[in-house]
Amino acid sequence: MLPGMIVTIDGPAGSGKSTAARELATRLGFLFLDTGAMYRAVTWAAGRQGLDWNDEAAIAKLAQSLDIQLSGKRVLVDGIDATEAIRASEITTHTRYVAGNLAVRHLLVALQRQFAAGNNCVTEGRDQASIVFPAAECKIFLTASPEQRARRRHQELVARGERIEYETILKQQQERDRRDQAREFGALVQTADSIEVCTDSMSPGEVVDRLETLVCSLRPRAEEGN
Repeated sequence: MLPGMIVTIDGPAGSGKSTAARELATRLGFLFLDTGAMYRAVTWAAGRQGLDWNDEAAIAKLAQSLDIQLSGKRVLVDGIDATEAIRASEITTHTRYVAGNLAVRHLLVALQRQFAAGNNCVTEGRDQASIVFPAAECKIFLTASPEQRARRRHQELVARGERIEYETILKQQQERDRRDQAREFGALVQTADSIEVCTDSMSPGEVVDRLETLVCSLRPRAEEGN
């Protein structure tokens, strides 16, 4: 199977990775891989089973048994549509136990590579350029100020009917940033060959325009290499 072009979009929580990556994939006609949804799906399933968050073996065993399907915007876990449920703030709080589980990371990294194999794919997460697809033809690091990221997350949760203060989200996000950067496995890092794009003063459409320009400037070289 001939290799496809891989576009990685990494960055901290609230930088707009998922929205931008999904729209970029649509514009380019690429597959879209939301790796964060995979970790959230495992977290959701573990919560439903009442597993001890510190029992790494039990969580890893559960992850191995799950059938996680990313179908368009929908996330199916063992046939159950968990698209909305995995975005709840409670899931966000506990995802760190799954993301820091080495056995789970090995499993999901393998699934992510399998998903993208031979395809043109836009993939987003924390470790896509550094760990999952180190040979990706286009690597983007999407970022924004902590305040802007917290505002976006607050608006998202309020729109979904959750009642939570902006200051609480900002504090939680700062702690999450610290954990993501200090994580032993799959830490959030900006690789030397990643292109940084700060979205503070950009609309969602402008962000995707910028990313599309970057990908299109690199695509001819990627196709020549293939």
